Amino acid sequence: MSTFEEYAALARHLSELRRAGERDAAADTARRAATRAAADQLGHRLDAQEQRLRHLGRAAGRPDPVPAVPAAPAGGAGPDAPAGGHPRYPVAATGYPAGAGPDPTGPGPVAAPRYPAGRPEPAKPGQLPPPAGYPALPAALVPGPRPPLGADGLVAGADPDAELESARQAADVADAAAHTGEQIARRPPLLPSWSPFARAAAVYAGCALLSLVPMFLLEIGAGLGAVGTFTLYAWTCAGLPVLAFFAGYLVLGRWGRPPGVDETPSRYVLVGFALCLVLPVLAYCGYVVALRTVFGG
Repeated sequence: MSTFEEYAALARHLSELRRAGERDAAADTARRAATRAAADQLGHRLDAQEQRLRHLGRAAGRPDPVPAVPAAPAGGAGPDAPAGGHPRYPVAATGYPAGAGPDPTGPGPVAAPRYPAGRPEPAKPGQLPPPAGYPALPAALVPGPRPPLGADGLVAGADPDAELESARQAADVADAAAHTGEQIARRPPLLPSWSPFARAAAVYAGCALLSLVPMFLLEIGAGLGAVGTFTLYAWTCAGLPVLAFFAGYLVLGRWGRPPGVDETPSRYVLVGFALCLVLPVLAYCGYVVALRTVFGG
């Protein structure tokens, strides 16, 4: 083969290598752009999720968490990092996220979790236990020692797509937990599994039945001559039913309102007034008829 032919073959090979390099560079640029777009989308989702969890915490009576003070890395902030480290995810001087692993420069090692990986801690007094079927964190996100982070804020040698997928799975777990919490927050403390109408009817009926106790005492007092006839009928037909209605109304307003929903509970005023008026009167009439039937007078 002549020198010119060798030169032409090498030129063609070099051109093919250059085109292959351009294709690889274009593919890498597209992959980086897609990864950056996915990270931005996940960041917006996490911001919305944070607002959702804060709202749920306020509804549960929990104060907003105090943000951690950012800590600057050992060698200073990188060229693209803000002063003091990342504002949301501070990195300690050892390359670990703040409070996430052992710190040789600190007073001592961080205690290991008291519970096995994937097992939730038991509920503290005043807290609701985790609901059945509660989703578990991905294995990569279970609390424990973490490897050191690189200059770009990622685990050294880690795949960005895999890290994004792990973060997305964690966000899915948090969404499921938030949804479960919202479902629990929409349940009132009183008879949470009942429908609003059934709950209101049960409360009014219970208050109406409780009013039978003073009603029977008034009947006994009337039989002994201690209570007049007008007083007996006034309390039996008006006073006690009205008191039973207002008692049920107040009970529904106090314990029939979901703690996480800012709305007036369904009290079903007409149904409650009818139950509190009809049930005591019917019970009293039945009592009187039974007495007259038994004693013949």
